[in-house]
Amino acid sequence: MESWAIDLYKEYFKFSCAHFLIFPDGSKERLHGHNYHVQVVLSGQLTDRGIVMDFNHAKPIVRELCDALDEHWLVPGEHPELKITPRADGHTEVVYREAHYLVPSEELIVLPINNASAENFATYLGRELRSCLLDRHGSTRIEALEVSVSETPGQRGVYRYADAPSD
Repeated sequence: MESWAIDLYKEYFKFSCAHFLIFPDGSKERLHGHNYHVQVVLSGQLTDRGIVMDFNHAKPIVRELCDALDEHWLVPGEHPELKITPRADGHTEVVYREAHYLVPSEELIVLPINNASAENFATYLGRELRSCLLDRHGSTRIEALEVSVSETPGQRGVYRYADAPSD
């Protein structure tokens, strides 16, 4: 079986953010930051022009998604113990057990994830990328995608999506 893909990794596919990870035992990391790098692989059939997808269709979307997260505190909105309360004064209170934080609301992004891990960041970006590709380029022949988010060299979270095989 033959397969094709485009692999996208640009220096500007990056975002810097603050986060903390909550561990299974309930302990958490201190609030800290990373300079994350994103890589995308889009797999599918070749068009009649011999390409999976025009690089210039996918690159701006990946960049937009990274830019939207850049220089924010990323908070998991689906963690069962984390409480996130927007206040009338333009700030948001984030509480996890004994840790209480107050942050300007515009500096915070609450993501639909359950923990602020590289794997969940990759999942979020992958789902958003897939949605944007379908909205903007619905006629593409993308059958699978892989998004990886590296927090340091040699350490990355990976999300993979593949269309269900047709019968």
